[in-house]
Amino acid sequence: MTAPLDPKPPATGALALQTLDLTKRFGSFTAMDRVSMTVAPGSVHALLGENGAGKSTLVKCVAGSQRAEEGSILIDGRERDIATPVVARGLGIGMVYQHFTLAPGMSVAENLLLAGGRTPALIDWARERRALQDFLQTTPFRLDLDATPAGLAAGEKQKLELLKQLYLKPRLLILDEPTSVLTPQEADEVLAYVRAVARRGECTVLMITHKFREVMAYADEVTVLRRGRKVHGASVASTTPGLLAQTMIGEGAADAAAAAGEGRAAPRTPTPADAPVALQVRGLAAMGDRGTLAVQGLDLQVRRGEVLGIAGVSGNGQRELVEALVGQRARAGGEVQVLGQPFLARRDENRRLKLRALPEEPLRNACVGELSVAANMALRDFDQPPLAGGPLGWLRFGAWRERARAWIAEYAVKTRSESTPIAALSGGNVQRAVLARELAGEINVLIAANPVFGLDFAAVSEIHDRILQVRARGGAVLLISEDLDELLELSDRIAVMSEGRLVFETPAAAADRRTIGAHMGGGDHGHAPADGAPPAADARAAA
Repeated sequence: MTAPLDPKPPATGALALQTLDLTKRFGSFTAMDRVSMTVAPGSVHALLGENGAGKSTLVKCVAGSQRAEEGSILIDGRERDIATPVVARGLGIGMVYQHFTLAPGMSVAENLLLAGGRTPALIDWARERRALQDFLQTTPFRLDLDATPAGLAAGEKQKLELLKQLYLKPRLLILDEPTSVLTPQEADEVLAYVRAVARRGECTVLMITHKFREVMAYADEVTVLRRGRKVHGASVASTTPGLLAQTMIGEGAADAAAAAGEGRAAPRTPTPADAPVALQVRGLAAMGDRGTLAVQGLDLQVRRGEVLGIAGVSGNGQRELVEALVGQRARAGGEVQVLGQPFLARRDENRRLKLRALPEEPLRNACVGELSVAANMALRDFDQPPLAGGPLGWLRFGAWRERARAWIAEYAVKTRSESTPIAALSGGNVQRAVLARELAGEINVLIAANPVFGLDFAAVSEIHDRILQVRARGGAVLLISEDLDELLELSDRIAVMSEGRLVFETPAAAADRRTIGAHMGGGDHGHAPADGAPPAADARAAA
């Protein structure tokens, strides 16, 4: 039996949080599996894990946005049923979400007042502005109360999101990647302030981040999730970025597989050093979703008959890199060449230079959900013979359907017919349908991003085989994956991407998992705190 909310005024000050065997399912998929975690009052607790590890699911259950099917949430040692965000707010829980939740047409002052949810019909603006000005004097942030979010830079919007929660004096503040749009200097400013608030005992902080530097400099404890389960928990003082990266990528499981003779493909013929360069990238730059550089002066090349694997903790520019290469995101600088020819990712260039892509989340990035399987399979060449012809270029829908039936059989796509909307298929079958389209015919360059994410073992094996077939036929493969086992199995070379740059490279045959993990964790390539920010140990002592 869970305890009801107390009728007396809520407690103040930092609270203690515990989750016990917390489990959340979405249909047959278990997003969070018996996660137990303890967050001490007045501490900063970091939550790490790759995309899909269960981090956001966990904090949303604590914040009342989702409900777990099993397990308990304890606030100050008492079990609570946090059914809605309103209940969470009553317990003193506030959350700064990864995506902005501001009212763009309202002023900064109005956004701050709206956050409380108890705005009176008649507002004494003179009194409220004095209160807001007094509040801002206690923070290091300076925002114009009359400005609107539409006129604020991304970093200022993130600060406003944080101020909305701090103005309400939460007992537990949950931050979902709070520095993703901030400069290093701004990130240090924000996190130093939040840590100081926690140190004063005013609130407890639970922070999702992908940046190991922030964990080491500002957190007290860290919990690592992997595939929905807690795999590591430690004090920051007793761990290292390399160890955290290794627990995130599952070193123990991979080592066990290697000991059993698994986890690596059979030896392949090495790529000749003089093989022609199929994909050349020089100085590539691309902006992120919130206006900061996500890819910064990146250089790489992939030769014919070679697989270059890109490793890295998610959120370090991999998605933006892929989108900039395939034309889904504008390039802010640099150049890309395919077989020595400029490549701007136009449709005619894709066809002429034979570049194909297997993007992450294919239903969203490579398909039109409402169209049939046959129509989606024809997206690349629907206007080319034999799918179109005659003096007016008529579309030959019968040819679309005939080819689709052949590919459905070859790739074992489970669908009622070629006329079924592709959105009705399971994720694995959508991926197979996209594979059939992208791997048809001759390929010079294949760009694959997390191509087997969320698929079953049989589908994983099949897709890996198809990728290696492209290599065997002389194609160049750029493989971006958050699964180090996958990269070790398929790649000829592995490079590590961190903060928008390639920071380390090694032949896959000589790859050392700990070394890769250290570079993924920010080791040995200049991930010191920004100018003016204290180093990790000093930052903890100074807060």
